[in-house]
Amino acid sequence: MPRCRVNFVELQKPLLVKVLKWGGVEPKLVEIEEGTTMNCWVPTKRSTKPPLVLVHGFAAEGAVTWQFQVGKLSKEYSVYVPDMLFFGRSTTVSQQRSETFQAECLRKLLNKLGVERCAMVGFSYGGMVTFKMAELYPELVTCLVISGSVIAMTDSIGQTSLNRLGFSSSAELLLPSTVKGLKALLSVACYKKIWFPNFLFQDFLEVMFNNREERGELLVALVESNKEAQVPSLSQKILLLWGNNDEVFNLEVAKNMR
Repeated sequence: MPRCRVNFVELQKPLLVKVLKWGGVEPKLVEIEEGTTMNCWVPTKRSTKPPLVLVHGFAAEGAVTWQFQVGKLSKEYSVYVPDMLFFGRSTTVSQQRSETFQAECLRKLLNKLGVERCAMVGFSYGGMVTFKMAELYPELVTCLVISGSVIAMTDSIGQTSLNRLGFSSSAELLLPSTVKGLKALLSVACYKKIWFPNFLFQDFLEVMFNNREERGELLVALVESNKEAQVPSLSQKILLLWGNNDEVFNLEVAKNMR
């Protein structure tokens, strides 16, 4: 009989669920409209604390991205951690792929969850969706924290970053298909270099980079939908939280955006 290989990243998911429940949130699958279902980590108990929505980036779903922040933030906020479409268990039959569509679906999700006003934190791709939320729904979004992101991924910003990092396309950087590609992504994304045995990188690839075709379409739409992007007039307070050594969107990008 062939030996079954254990995926250690998949194996730790039940532990991650327990850790997040200890931190005050639990997963909830919500059908926001026919054909579109979104997963969101929601408070385990009803609370009068102000709602805070944490929006993940492109490399991992919400729980993996924010696992180390949820417990601390839950002490002062009602924390919500959604999985955007084609991440985690969030899916849609729609052919729309723009960050505007992601924002619209996220708005419907929060409405289903009874969230009327909230602060939002957006990282990387999630920052672009968060900016779009603030633009489209000022009555919902009270303030923003943005890290490692831009208002809109224009051709010039995207290509400049890719050229500097030595990648030919966004998909080559953000959708690795090999252990070597994943290591290259993490070397760019992390200030402190991470060492794992190769089999753990392979396990991460198998679990976290599903829906590859749809995610590739998200990347294409991200640039195509912003060819004539304008800087919106946002009424909310915005905190830009940046790393001095950010290699994807360097500090100069943050200063220009401010």
